[in-house]
Amino acid sequence: MHWLDWVAVGGYFVVMVLIGLWSHRRVSDVSDYFTGGGRMPWWLTGISHHMSGYSAAVFVAYAAVAYSYGITIYVWAFLPLAVGTAVGAWLFAPRWNRLRRHFRVSSPLEYLARRYNVPAQQALAWSGALLKVFDVAAKWASVAVLLRVFTGMSMTAGILLTGVVTLLYCTVGGLWADALTELGQFVIQGVAALAMMWVVLDRLGGLSGLGTLWHDLPDGHTDPLVGPYTAGFLTAYVVVKLFEYNGGMWNLAQRYMATDSPRAARRSAGLSAVLYLVWPAVLLFPAVAAPLLMPDVADPEQTYALMAQSYLPMGLVGLTLSGMFSHTMAMASSDANAISAVVTRDILPALSPRFRGLSTRTGLLAARVVTVVFIALSMVVAIEADHFGGVLGIIVGMVAAVMGPISIPMLLGLLPAFHRCGPRAALASWALGLGGYFLVKYGLDGASQTAVVATPLVTSLVVYTALGLLFPEPDEEADAVVAAVSGKPQPGSGAAAAPAPESAVERT
Repeated sequence: MHWLDWVAVGGYFVVMVLIGLWSHRRVSDVSDYFTGGGRMPWWLTGISHHMSGYSAAVFVAYAAVAYSYGITIYVWAFLPLAVGTAVGAWLFAPRWNRLRRHFRVSSPLEYLARRYNVPAQQALAWSGALLKVFDVAAKWASVAVLLRVFTGMSMTAGILLTGVVTLLYCTVGGLWADALTELGQFVIQGVAALAMMWVVLDRLGGLSGLGTLWHDLPDGHTDPLVGPYTAGFLTAYVVVKLFEYNGGMWNLAQRYMATDSPRAARRSAGLSAVLYLVWPAVLLFPAVAAPLLMPDVADPEQTYALMAQSYLPMGLVGLTLSGMFSHTMAMASSDANAISAVVTRDILPALSPRFRGLSTRTGLLAARVVTVVFIALSMVVAIEADHFGGVLGIIVGMVAAVMGPISIPMLLGLLPAFHRCGPRAALASWALGLGGYFLVKYGLDGASQTAVVATPLVTSLVVYTALGLLFPEPDEEADAVVAAVSGKPQPGSGAAAAPAPESAVERT
Protein backbone atom coordinates (compact mmCIF):
# COMPACT_ATOMS: atom_id res chain seq x y z
CA MET A 1 0.00 0.00 0.00
CA HIS A 2 1.01 3.64 -0.54
CA TRP A 3 2.04 5.73 2.45
CA LEU A 4 -1.22 7.68 2.16
CA ASP A 5 -3.09 4.42 2.68
CA TRP A 6 -1.10 3.72 5.82
CA VAL A 7 -1.92 7.24 7.07
CA ALA A 8 -5.63 6.53 6.55
CA VAL A 9 -5.46 3.23 8.44
CA GLY A 10 -3.31 4.68 11.24
CA GLY A 11 -5.59 7.71 11.57
CA TYR A 12 -8.59 5.42 11.85
CA PHE A 13 -7.03 3.45 14.71
CA VAL A 14 -6.04 6.64 16.56
CA VAL A 15 -9.58 8.06 16.30
CA MET A 16 -11.08 4.83 17.65
CA VAL A 17 -8.80 4.88 20.70
CA LEU A 18 -9.49 8.59 21.34
CA ILE A 19 -13.24 7.94 21.29
CA GLY A 20 -12.72 5.17 23.82
CA LEU A 21 -10.81 7.51 26.12
CA TRP A 22 -13.48 10.21 25.79
CA SER A 23 -16.22 7.68 26.53
CA HIS A 24 -14.37 6.61 29.68
CA ARG A 25 -15.56 9.81 31.36
CA ARG A 26 -19.20 8.87 30.76
CA VAL A 27 -18.86 5.55 32.59
CA SER A 28 -19.41 5.74 36.34
CA ASP A 29 -21.01 2.34 37.08
CA VAL A 30 -21.92 -1.00 35.47
CA SER A 31 -25.19 0.41 34.12
CA ASP A 32 -23.24 3.00 32.14
CA TYR A 33 -20.71 0.39 31.05
CA PHE A 34 -23.25 -2.18 29.82
CA THR A 35 -26.37 -0.19 28.81
CA GLY A 36 -25.18 3.40 28.47
CA GLY A 37 -27.23 4.32 31.52
CA GLY A 38 -30.36 4.18 29.34
CA ARG A 39 -29.50 7.60 27.88
CA MET A 40 -28.58 6.85 24.27
CA PRO A 41 -30.60 8.50 21.47
CA TRP A 42 -32.57 6.14 19.23
CA TRP A 43 -30.70 7.05 16.04
CA LEU A 44 -27.33 6.26 17.65
CA THR A 45 -28.50 2.89 18.94
CA GLY A 46 -30.09 2.16 15.55
CA ILE A 47 -26.82 2.73 13.72
CA SER A 48 -24.97 0.84 16.45
CA HIS A 49 -27.41 -2.09 16.15
CA HIS A 50 -26.80 -2.18 12.40
CA MET A 51 -23.03 -1.93 12.60
CA SER A 52 -22.90 -4.56 15.33
CA GLY A 53 -24.77 -7.03 13.14
CA TYR A 54 -22.12 -7.90 10.59
CA SER A 55 -18.38 -7.77 10.18
CA ALA A 56 -15.50 -8.02 7.73
CA ALA A 57 -16.92 -11.44 6.87
CA VAL A 58 -19.07 -9.41 4.44
CA PHE A 59 -15.92 -8.61 2.47
CA VAL A 60 -14.43 -12.11 2.76
CA ALA A 61 -16.82 -15.06 3.14
CA TYR A 62 -19.95 -13.31 1.86
CA ALA A 63 -18.06 -11.63 -0.97
CA ALA A 64 -16.85 -15.10 -1.98
CA VAL A 65 -20.46 -16.32 -2.19
CA ALA A 66 -21.41 -13.23 -4.21
CA TYR A 67 -18.53 -13.90 -6.62
CA SER A 68 -19.37 -17.60 -6.97
CA TYR A 69 -23.19 -17.51 -6.92
CA GLY A 70 -24.37 -13.92 -7.45
CA ILE A 71 -27.28 -12.10 -5.86
CA THR A 72 -28.37 -15.04 -3.73
CA ILE A 73 -26.04 -13.72 -1.02
CA TYR A 74 -28.29 -10.68 -0.59
CA VAL A 75 -31.48 -12.77 -0.66
CA TRP A 76 -30.55 -15.36 1.98
CA ALA A 77 -27.99 -13.48 4.09
CA PHE A 78 -29.35 -9.95 4.39
CA LEU A 79 -33.04 -9.78 3.55
CA PRO A 80 -33.68 -12.03 6.59
CA LEU A 81 -31.90 -9.45 8.75
CA ALA A 82 -34.15 -6.65 7.49
CA VAL A 83 -37.29 -8.76 7.95
CA GLY A 84 -36.28 -10.08 11.37
CA THR A 85 -35.31 -6.65 12.71
CA ALA A 86 -38.52 -5.08 11.37
CA VAL A 87 -40.62 -7.73 13.12
CA GLY A 88 -38.56 -7.23 16.26
CA ALA A 89 -39.24 -3.49 16.21
CA TRP A 90 -42.84 -4.32 17.00
CA LEU A 91 -42.42 -7.49 19.05
CA PHE A 92 -39.15 -7.44 21.01
CA ALA A 93 -37.39 -4.05 21.05
CA PRO A 94 -39.86 -2.32 23.45
CA ARG A 95 -39.81 -5.35 25.75
CA TRP A 96 -36.03 -5.25 26.12
CA ASN A 97 -36.23 -1.61 27.08
CA ARG A 98 -38.99 -2.22 29.64
CA LEU A 99 -36.89 -5.01 31.08
CA ARG A 100 -34.12 -2.58 31.97
CA ARG A 101 -36.54 0.07 33.23
CA HIS A 102 -38.62 -2.21 35.46
CA PHE A 103 -35.99 -4.62 36.76
CA ARG A 104 -32.78 -2.53 36.65
CA VAL A 105 -30.95 -5.24 34.70
CA SER A 106 -27.66 -4.62 32.90
CA SER A 107 -27.40 -8.01 31.17
CA PRO A 108 -29.95 -9.48 28.73
CA LEU A 109 -29.84 -12.74 30.71
CA GLU A 110 -30.35 -11.33 34.20
CA TYR A 111 -34.12 -11.66 33.94
CA LEU A 112 -33.95 -15.41 33.20
CA ALA A 113 -33.36 -16.34 36.83
CA ARG A 114 -36.67 -14.65 37.65
CA ARG A 115 -38.52 -15.82 34.53
CA TYR A 116 -37.37 -19.47 34.78
CA ASN A 117 -34.75 -20.36 37.40
CA VAL A 118 -31.01 -20.13 37.97
CA PRO A 119 -30.12 -23.44 36.22
CA ALA A 120 -31.90 -22.32 33.04
CA GLN A 121 -30.15 -18.96 33.20
CA GLN A 122 -26.75 -20.58 33.68
CA ALA A 123 -27.24 -23.09 30.85
CA LEU A 124 -28.02 -20.32 28.37
CA ALA A 125 -25.28 -18.07 29.74
CA TRP A 126 -22.46 -20.63 29.56
CA SER A 127 -23.36 -22.04 26.15
CA GLY A 128 -23.99 -18.60 24.66
CA ALA A 129 -20.69 -17.24 25.96
CA LEU A 130 -18.80 -20.19 24.49
CA LEU A 131 -20.56 -19.77 21.14
CA LYS A 132 -19.61 -16.10 21.04
CA VAL A 133 -15.92 -16.93 21.43
CA PHE A 134 -16.13 -18.80 18.10
CA ASP A 135 -18.34 -16.18 16.47
CA VAL A 136 -15.94 -13.33 17.23
CA ALA A 137 -12.98 -15.51 16.28
CA ALA A 138 -14.45 -15.81 12.77
CA LYS A 139 -14.52 -12.01 12.56
CA TRP A 140 -10.86 -11.67 13.55
CA ALA A 141 -9.95 -14.26 10.92
CA SER A 142 -11.88 -12.28 8.28
CA VAL A 143 -9.89 -9.13 8.97
CA ALA A 144 -6.65 -11.07 8.93
CA VAL A 145 -7.45 -12.37 5.43
CA LEU A 146 -7.94 -8.79 4.22
CA LEU A 147 -4.73 -7.58 5.86
CA ARG A 148 -2.81 -10.41 4.25
CA VAL A 149 -4.01 -9.37 0.79
CA PHE A 150 -3.52 -5.64 1.32
CA THR A 151 -0.23 -5.66 3.23
CA GLY A 152 1.21 -9.17 3.22
CA MET A 153 0.83 -9.31 7.01
CA SER A 154 0.57 -12.80 8.46
CA MET A 155 -2.79 -14.09 9.73
CA THR A 156 -1.56 -14.17 13.32
CA ALA A 157 -0.21 -10.62 13.23
CA GLY A 158 -3.44 -9.34 11.64
CA ILE A 159 -5.58 -10.98 14.31
CA LEU A 160 -3.43 -9.59 17.11
CA LEU A 161 -3.35 -6.06 15.67
CA THR A 162 -7.11 -5.79 15.25
CA GLY A 163 -7.88 -7.46 18.56
CA VAL A 164 -5.54 -5.27 20.59
CA VAL A 165 -6.88 -2.00 19.12
CA THR A 166 -10.47 -3.12 19.74
CA LEU A 167 -9.51 -4.12 23.26
CA LEU A 168 -8.11 -0.67 24.02
CA TYR A 169 -11.23 1.32 23.27
CA CYS A 170 -14.02 -1.07 24.27
CA THR A 171 -12.44 -2.00 27.62
CA VAL A 172 -12.05 1.63 28.62
CA GLY A 173 -15.33 3.14 27.43
CA GLY A 174 -17.94 0.36 27.56
CA LEU A 175 -21.13 0.65 25.52
CA TRP A 176 -20.73 4.39 24.95
CA ALA A 177 -17.37 3.75 23.30
CA ASP A 178 -18.90 0.96 21.21
CA ALA A 179 -21.81 3.08 19.99
CA LEU A 180 -19.77 6.20 19.23
CA THR A 181 -17.02 4.34 17.42
CA GLU A 182 -19.68 2.47 15.45
CA LEU A 183 -21.11 5.81 14.36
CA GLY A 184 -17.67 6.91 13.17
CA GLN A 185 -17.13 3.54 11.54
CA PHE A 186 -20.45 3.85 9.72
CA VAL A 187 -19.39 7.16 8.20
CA ILE A 188 -15.93 5.91 7.20
CA GLN A 189 -17.28 2.69 5.79
CA GLY A 190 -19.98 4.60 3.91
CA VAL A 191 -17.46 6.80 2.11
CA ALA A 192 -15.27 3.80 1.25
CA ALA A 193 -18.16 1.65 0.00
CA LEU A 194 -19.63 4.39 -2.18
CA ALA A 195 -16.20 5.07 -3.67
CA MET A 196 -15.79 1.38 -4.45
CA MET A 197 -19.23 1.17 -6.02
CA TRP A 198 -18.56 4.24 -8.16
CA VAL A 199 -15.27 2.84 -9.45
CA VAL A 200 -16.86 -0.50 -10.33
CA LEU A 201 -19.74 1.22 -12.15
CA ASP A 202 -17.21 3.28 -14.09
CA ARG A 203 -15.43 0.07 -15.15
CA LEU A 204 -18.75 -1.34 -16.33
CA GLY A 205 -19.45 1.72 -18.52
CA GLY A 206 -21.21 4.02 -16.09
CA LEU A 207 -24.83 3.92 -15.01
CA SER A 208 -25.82 2.38 -18.34
CA GLY A 209 -23.67 -0.61 -17.44
CA LEU A 210 -25.89 -1.19 -14.42
CA GLY A 211 -28.73 -2.07 -16.80
CA THR A 212 -26.75 -4.56 -18.89
CA LEU A 213 -24.80 -6.11 -16.01
CA TRP A 214 -27.49 -8.64 -15.15
CA HIS A 215 -27.55 -10.10 -18.65
CA ASP A 216 -23.77 -10.52 -18.76
CA LEU A 217 -23.29 -12.32 -15.44
CA PRO A 218 -22.62 -16.08 -15.48
CA ASP A 219 -25.61 -18.43 -15.53
CA GLY A 220 -27.44 -18.62 -12.24
CA HIS A 221 -25.92 -15.46 -10.78
CA THR A 222 -29.24 -13.59 -10.99
CA ASP A 223 -31.25 -16.42 -9.40
CA PRO A 224 -32.44 -15.56 -5.87
CA LEU A 225 -31.70 -19.08 -4.59
CA VAL A 226 -29.04 -21.29 -6.12
CA GLY A 227 -26.57 -24.02 -5.18
CA PRO A 228 -26.75 -25.05 -1.52
CA TYR A 229 -28.93 -22.02 -0.73
CA THR A 230 -32.38 -23.55 -1.15
CA ALA A 231 -35.87 -22.40 -0.15
CA GLY A 232 -35.66 -24.62 2.92
CA PHE A 233 -32.35 -23.08 3.90
CA LEU A 234 -33.79 -19.58 3.45
CA THR A 235 -36.84 -20.39 5.59
CA ALA A 236 -34.71 -21.73 8.42
CA TYR A 237 -32.31 -18.81 8.12
CA VAL A 238 -35.12 -16.23 8.34
CA VAL A 239 -36.38 -17.77 11.59
CA VAL A 240 -32.85 -18.05 13.02
CA LYS A 241 -32.15 -14.39 12.27
CA LEU A 242 -35.48 -13.33 13.74
CA PHE A 243 -34.28 -14.66 17.09
CA GLU A 244 -30.61 -13.80 16.66
CA TYR A 245 -31.03 -10.14 15.70
CA ASN A 246 -33.66 -9.37 18.31
CA GLY A 247 -31.68 -10.48 21.34
CA GLY A 248 -30.19 -13.88 20.57
CA MET A 249 -27.04 -11.89 19.89
CA TRP A 250 -26.96 -10.35 23.34
CA ASN A 251 -25.14 -7.22 22.20
CA LEU A 252 -28.10 -6.29 19.99
CA ALA A 253 -30.53 -6.57 22.91
CA GLN A 254 -28.27 -4.14 24.78
CA ARG A 255 -28.88 -1.52 22.08
CA TYR A 256 -32.61 -1.58 22.80
CA MET A 257 -31.96 -1.54 26.54
CA ALA A 258 -29.75 1.54 26.15
CA THR A 259 -32.49 3.81 24.79
CA ASP A 260 -34.56 5.99 27.12
CA SER A 261 -38.01 4.55 26.32
CA PRO A 262 -39.78 1.63 24.57
CA ARG A 263 -40.82 3.97 21.77
CA ALA A 264 -37.19 4.97 21.19
CA ALA A 265 -36.18 1.29 21.14
CA ARG A 266 -38.79 0.62 18.47
CA ARG A 267 -37.55 3.52 16.33
CA SER A 268 -33.99 2.26 16.78
CA ALA A 269 -34.97 -1.18 15.44
CA GLY A 270 -36.84 0.39 12.53
CA LEU A 271 -33.79 2.39 11.49
CA SER A 272 -31.59 -0.70 11.67
CA ALA A 273 -34.09 -2.68 9.55
CA VAL A 274 -34.04 -0.04 6.82
CA LEU A 275 -30.24 -0.05 6.79
CA TYR A 276 -30.17 -3.85 6.48
CA LEU A 277 -32.52 -3.59 3.51
CA VAL A 278 -30.43 -1.04 1.63
CA TRP A 279 -26.80 -0.99 2.72
CA PRO A 280 -25.73 -4.62 2.08
CA ALA A 281 -26.76 -4.21 -1.57
CA VAL A 282 -24.23 -1.35 -1.83
CA LEU A 283 -21.50 -3.27 -0.01
CA LEU A 284 -21.86 -6.45 -2.09
CA PHE A 285 -22.43 -4.92 -5.52
CA PRO A 286 -18.69 -4.92 -6.40
CA ALA A 287 -18.38 -8.63 -5.51
CA VAL A 288 -21.49 -9.50 -7.55
CA ALA A 289 -20.05 -7.65 -10.57
CA ALA A 290 -16.54 -9.05 -10.05
CA PRO A 291 -16.91 -12.08 -12.42
CA LEU A 292 -17.13 -9.60 -15.32
CA LEU A 293 -14.09 -7.61 -14.22
CA MET A 294 -11.93 -10.33 -12.64
CA PRO A 295 -13.07 -13.66 -14.08
CA ASP A 296 -10.10 -15.71 -12.87
CA VAL A 297 -9.80 -15.03 -9.14
CA ALA A 298 -8.20 -18.13 -7.62
CA ASP A 299 -9.48 -17.55 -4.08
CA PRO A 300 -12.95 -15.88 -4.09
CA GLU A 301 -12.46 -14.77 -0.47
CA GLN A 302 -9.86 -12.29 -1.75
CA THR A 303 -12.20 -10.78 -4.36
CA TYR A 304 -13.09 -7.54 -2.62
CA ALA A 305 -9.55 -6.83 -1.46
CA LEU A 306 -8.09 -7.48 -4.93
CA MET A 307 -10.65 -5.15 -6.53
CA ALA A 308 -9.83 -2.39 -4.06
CA GLN A 309 -6.11 -2.74 -4.73
CA SER A 310 -6.60 -2.77 -8.49
CA TYR A 311 -9.16 -0.02 -8.96
CA LEU A 312 -8.94 2.50 -6.14
CA PRO A 313 -6.48 5.44 -6.02
CA MET A 314 -3.95 5.80 -3.23
CA GLY A 315 -5.48 6.92 0.02
CA LEU A 316 -8.83 5.36 -0.80
CA VAL A 317 -7.31 1.89 -0.54
CA GLY A 318 -6.43 2.58 3.09
CA LEU A 319 -9.85 4.11 3.70
CA THR A 320 -11.51 1.03 2.24
CA LEU A 321 -9.40 -1.23 4.45
CA SER A 322 -10.41 0.91 7.41
CA GLY A 323 -14.04 0.50 6.38
CA MET A 324 -13.59 -3.27 6.36
CA PHE A 325 -11.96 -3.06 9.78
CA SER A 326 -14.88 -1.03 11.05
CA HIS A 327 -17.49 -3.76 10.73
CA THR A 328 -15.40 -6.33 12.56
CA MET A 329 -14.36 -3.99 15.32
CA ALA A 330 -17.97 -2.84 15.75
CA MET A 331 -19.31 -6.37 16.12
CA ALA A 332 -16.43 -7.70 18.19
CA SER A 333 -16.41 -4.81 20.66
CA SER A 334 -20.17 -4.95 21.17
CA ASP A 335 -20.02 -8.74 21.61
CA ALA A 336 -17.25 -8.32 24.16
CA ASN A 337 -19.36 -5.83 26.10
CA ALA A 338 -22.37 -8.17 26.07
CA ILE A 339 -20.34 -11.19 27.14
CA SER A 340 -18.76 -9.16 29.91
CA ALA A 341 -22.26 -8.21 31.11
CA VAL A 342 -23.43 -11.82 31.12
CA VAL A 343 -20.32 -13.18 32.84
CA THR A 344 -20.15 -10.38 35.41
CA ARG A 345 -23.88 -10.15 36.17
CA ASP A 346 -25.05 -13.74 35.63
CA ILE A 347 -22.26 -16.33 35.71
CA LEU A 348 -19.83 -15.11 38.37
CA PRO A 349 -22.49 -14.33 41.02
CA ALA A 350 -23.85 -17.87 40.59
CA LEU A 351 -20.37 -19.34 41.02
CA SER A 352 -19.33 -17.41 44.11
CA PRO A 353 -21.04 -15.14 46.67
CA ARG A 354 -18.01 -12.83 46.45
CA PHE A 355 -19.30 -11.46 43.14
CA ARG A 356 -22.70 -10.49 44.50
CA GLY A 357 -23.24 -6.90 45.45
CA LEU A 358 -19.85 -5.66 44.25
CA SER A 359 -18.98 -2.03 44.82
CA THR A 360 -19.10 0.32 41.84
CA ARG A 361 -15.34 0.35 41.46
CA THR A 362 -14.91 -3.40 41.85
CA GLY A 363 -17.81 -4.12 39.51
CA LEU A 364 -16.28 -1.97 36.77
CA LEU A 365 -12.89 -3.62 37.28
CA ALA A 366 -14.46 -7.08 36.98
CA ALA A 367 -16.29 -6.04 33.81
CA ARG A 368 -13.09 -4.81 32.18
CA VAL A 369 -11.10 -7.89 33.17
CA VAL A 370 -13.75 -10.17 31.69
CA THR A 371 -13.70 -8.13 28.46
CA VAL A 372 -9.93 -8.61 28.17
CA VAL A 373 -10.18 -12.37 28.78
CA PHE A 374 -12.99 -12.81 26.23
CA ILE A 375 -11.18 -10.95 23.44
CA ALA A 376 -7.94 -12.81 24.20
CA LEU A 377 -9.70 -16.19 23.97
CA SER A 378 -11.41 -15.28 20.71
CA MET A 379 -8.08 -14.26 19.19
CA VAL A 380 -6.57 -17.63 20.13
CA VAL A 381 -9.47 -19.45 18.45
CA ALA A 382 -9.18 -17.16 15.40
CA ILE A 383 -5.58 -18.23 14.86
CA GLU A 384 -6.89 -21.81 14.59
CA ALA A 385 -10.06 -20.90 12.63
CA ASP A 386 -9.35 -23.39 9.81
CA HIS A 387 -9.76 -26.25 12.28
CA PHE A 388 -13.38 -25.17 12.84
CA GLY A 389 -14.47 -24.92 9.21
CA GLY A 390 -13.12 -21.50 8.30
CA VAL A 391 -14.97 -18.18 8.45
CA LEU A 392 -18.17 -19.18 6.65
CA GLY A 393 -18.21 -22.57 8.35
CA ILE A 394 -18.23 -20.94 11.78
CA ILE A 395 -20.76 -18.23 10.91
CA VAL A 396 -23.29 -20.41 9.10
CA GLY A 397 -22.51 -23.97 10.17
CA MET A 398 -22.03 -23.27 13.86
CA VAL A 399 -23.38 -19.89 14.95
CA ALA A 400 -26.57 -19.91 12.86
CA ALA A 401 -27.32 -23.51 13.81
CA VAL A 402 -26.73 -23.21 17.57
CA MET A 403 -28.34 -19.79 17.94
CA GLY A 404 -31.90 -21.19 17.96
CA PRO A 405 -31.63 -23.40 21.07
CA ILE A 406 -29.94 -20.57 22.98
CA SER A 407 -32.23 -17.73 21.94
CA ILE A 408 -35.68 -19.38 21.79
CA PRO A 409 -36.19 -19.65 25.58
CA MET A 410 -34.76 -16.16 26.07
CA LEU A 411 -36.86 -14.39 23.42
CA LEU A 412 -40.12 -16.31 23.64
CA GLY A 413 -39.98 -16.03 27.42
CA LEU A 414 -40.74 -12.32 26.97
CA LEU A 415 -44.05 -12.93 25.17
CA PRO A 416 -47.44 -13.44 26.86
CA ALA A 417 -48.36 -16.27 24.46
CA PHE A 418 -45.62 -18.40 26.04
CA HIS A 419 -46.18 -17.56 29.70
CA ARG A 420 -47.06 -21.23 30.38
CA CYS A 421 -43.52 -22.28 29.38
CA GLY A 422 -41.39 -22.67 32.49
CA PRO A 423 -37.89 -23.82 33.40
CA ARG A 424 -38.55 -27.40 32.27
CA ALA A 425 -39.49 -26.19 28.78
CA ALA A 426 -36.51 -23.82 28.67
CA LEU A 427 -33.91 -26.42 29.66
CA ALA A 428 -35.38 -29.23 27.55
CA SER A 429 -35.61 -27.08 24.41
CA TRP A 430 -32.03 -25.90 24.93
CA ALA A 431 -30.61 -29.38 25.54
CA LEU A 432 -32.53 -31.22 22.81
CA GLY A 433 -31.91 -28.43 20.30
CA LEU A 434 -28.16 -28.61 20.85
CA GLY A 435 -28.38 -32.40 20.76
CA GLY A 436 -30.07 -32.19 17.38
CA TYR A 437 -27.26 -30.01 16.07
CA PHE A 438 -24.50 -32.40 17.13
CA LEU A 439 -26.44 -35.39 15.79
CA VAL A 440 -26.91 -33.89 12.34
CA LYS A 441 -23.52 -32.18 12.14
CA TYR A 442 -21.33 -35.00 13.38
CA GLY A 443 -23.52 -38.10 13.43
CA LEU A 444 -24.93 -38.06 9.90
CA ASP A 445 -22.69 -38.26 6.85
CA GLY A 446 -23.49 -35.83 4.06
CA ALA A 447 -26.09 -33.76 5.95
CA SER A 448 -27.09 -30.69 3.96
CA GLN A 449 -26.49 -27.16 5.17
CA THR A 450 -30.25 -26.73 5.42
CA ALA A 451 -30.50 -29.71 7.78
CA VAL A 452 -27.64 -28.45 9.95
CA VAL A 453 -29.29 -25.04 10.39
CA ALA A 454 -32.93 -26.16 10.59
CA THR A 455 -32.73 -29.22 12.87
CA PRO A 456 -31.69 -27.52 16.14
CA LEU A 457 -34.03 -24.60 15.48
CA VAL A 458 -37.11 -26.73 14.79
CA THR A 459 -36.31 -29.13 17.62
CA SER A 460 -35.93 -26.36 20.17
CA LEU A 461 -39.05 -24.51 18.99
CA VAL A 462 -41.25 -27.62 19.00
CA VAL A 463 -40.03 -28.82 22.39
CA TYR A 464 -40.42 -25.40 24.04
CA THR A 465 -43.94 -24.89 22.69
CA ALA A 466 -45.13 -28.46 23.28
CA LEU A 467 -43.96 -28.63 26.88
CA GLY A 468 -45.60 -25.30 27.62
CA LEU A 469 -48.91 -26.57 26.25
CA LEU A 470 -48.81 -30.11 27.65
CA PHE A 471 -47.02 -29.49 30.95
CA PRO A 472 -47.57 -25.83 31.89
CA GLU A 473 -45.60 -24.45 34.83
CA PRO A 474 -47.62 -21.59 36.31
CA ASP A 475 -45.56 -19.11 38.30
CA GLU A 476 -46.74 -15.74 39.60
CA GLU A 477 -43.33 -14.13 39.49
CA ALA A 478 -42.73 -15.27 35.92
CA ASP A 479 -46.17 -13.98 34.92
CA ALA A 480 -45.34 -10.64 36.54
CA VAL A 481 -42.14 -10.38 34.48
CA VAL A 482 -44.02 -11.07 31.23
CA ALA A 483 -46.73 -8.57 32.15
CA ALA A 484 -44.19 -5.87 33.04
CA VAL A 485 -42.19 -6.15 29.81
CA SER A 486 -45.44 -6.17 27.83
CA GLY A 487 -46.34 -2.76 29.27
CA LYS A 488 -48.75 -4.10 31.91
CA PRO A 489 -46.94 -4.05 35.28
CA GLN A 490 -48.77 -5.76 38.10
CA PRO A 491 -47.92 -4.20 41.49
CA GLY A 492 -47.65 -6.65 44.32
CA SER A 493 -47.19 -9.69 42.11
CA GLY A 494 -43.57 -10.26 43.05
CA ALA A 495 -41.95 -8.21 40.30
CA ALA A 496 -39.54 -5.46 41.11
CA ALA A 497 -41.14 -2.08 41.26
CA ALA A 498 -40.95 0.00 38.13
CA PRO A 499 -39.05 3.28 38.40
CA ALA A 500 -42.06 5.16 37.06
CA PRO A 501 -45.32 4.37 35.28
CA GLU A 502 -45.07 4.32 31.53
CA SER A 503 -46.79 7.05 29.61
CA ALA A 504 -49.16 6.33 26.76
CA VAL A 505 -46.42 7.31 24.31
CA GLU A 506 -43.97 4.83 25.83
CA ARG A 507 -46.45 1.97 25.41
CA THR A 508 -46.71 2.50 21.65
